[in-house]
Amino acid sequence: MPAQTDQSFGFIEEFKILLLNRANRVIGVLPVSTGGMWGTIPDTRVIFVATLKSCTTSIILAHNLPSVNLQPSQSDIDLTNKLKAAGKLLDIEVLDHIILAEDTYLSFADVGKL
Repeated sequence: MPAQTDQSFGFIEEFKILLLNRANRVIGVLPVSTGGMWGTIPDTRVIFVATLKSCTTSIILAHNLPSVNLQPSQSDIDLTNKLKAAGKLLDIEVLDHIILAEDTYLSFADVGKL
């Protein structure tokens, strides 16, 4: 019998990107990576292959945290900066990185971390 959990949000970390067109309308959602309870490692190449194939002009990064601690880790900050720099080379703007928890979120753009 599967274990019961009180967390309706999930206990596995997932990383996705929203693909946007020139009008900033979502044209797709790409699941990039799924990890365990302690993290997931998105691949930069997978992200930008998808953006180039879909003629995306901007993206929003998003991942959930099984815990309610919304403080971005250093690896979250490093990944955001890496993807922002890669996007700049390809003229694909990273508009935001959103961290989702059960009943709240943190937007890198809103808190000036983008």
